[in-house]
Amino acid sequence: TVAIAADSYTYDNKKGTVTFNHKDHQDKLGDCAKCHEGEPAKIEVDKDFGHGTCKSCHKEMGGPTKCNDCHKK
Repeated sequence: TVAIAADSYTYDNKKGTVTFNHKDHQDKLGDCAKCHEGEPAKIEVDKDFGHGTCKSCHKEMGGPTKCNDCHKK
């Protein structure tokens, strides 16, 4: 079974809103397991996940890593 996700998500945060383009990440990574574990492939996004999983991947893949690169006021 394959889940269809929205193209983008927004996460409100006191440091500024983070907009996550799911399709863009999906196209670049090509591997759902890079972010998702198990079934259903849902993610609870919080500071620990964003700074742990997302930011470390951004460092590895050359993505944005500065606060205001992702957090927009």
